Amino acid sequence: MEIRQLRYFAVLAEELNFTRAAARLHISQPPLSLQIAQLERELEVKLFDRNNRRVTLTEAGEAFLNDVRALLTSLKDATVRARAVDQGLAGRIEVGLSGSHFMGPVPALIARYKASHPQVSVLLNEMNPAAQLDALRGHRIDVSISRTAVDDEELQSIPLWPDPVVAVLPKGHTLATRKRLELSDLAGDAFVMLRQDTSAFARALAQTCARAGVTLSVAQTVAEVPAQLALVAAGLGVALVPRSTCRHTTDRIAVCTLPADIARAMVYAVTRRQGRRRALDTFLQTAAQMKEA
Repeated sequence: MEIRQLRYFAVLAEELNFTRAAARLHISQPPLSLQIAQLERELEVKLFDRNNRRVTLTEAGEAFLNDVRALLTSLKDATVRARAVDQGLAGRIEVGLSGSHFMGPVPALIARYKASHPQVSVLLNEMNPAAQLDALRGHRIDVSISRTAVDDEELQSIPLWPDPVVAVLPKGHTLATRKRLELSDLAGDAFVMLRQDTSAFARALAQTCARAGVTLSVAQTVAEVPAQLALVAAGLGVALVPRSTCRHTTDRIAVCTLPADIARAMVYAVTRRQGRRRALDTFLQTAAQMKEA
């Protein structure tokens, strides 16, 4: 039994006329008659009563028609869904990200993407950067929103938007009124830093400071940027954080820009080179349009 035969049967059942049905199907009448006869032989059921004046459905044909219509509708829906997935308009995306990204452009990105691609489910998985890479290599997530580029045989990084590093100080700090600082200005301060064992961004920042000849006095290490900001606001030290994370806490901390060689930083989408979901491409296109607010 072929899908073509079922379509021919459904059209003939609607027209109850071989000439009109053949014209509607854009075929000649003999092939239509042949396919209907083959279908009846395969089913071992007579679907139509025919004579020289009229064609009518048998009782078995009426019952078969109901099921065929449902089947053809399901097939049409499945075709539409498959095409939507192939075009990146439907499906699922598993995103890995750290908590600090919720404080930047990512929520706006998700909202914009969901508005333009309502048939795609975007699932957010909060995890530390090292765990994101493990999950990406293990095909448990589709993309990692990362502050560190990763490029090897398996993974690649796509720049999304800049997110410069700034210095954050307690409101009562003697330098809190300054708009711009050198790292050397904070040489005597205690720093609240991210843990380097789970964050390549933290390691890269420490290396950048070392190349600049600045040794940081680390008093506290934490797993996430929000913890850094909370400790700074409590007066327990100063910190170096991405600028986007500060937008909702400026009433409790002072934010100071840093020299370009220290401040330069970017947010990336890290993906697998092979086996990417189609919907991820449309997600990345939307992400590329985002600008830091």
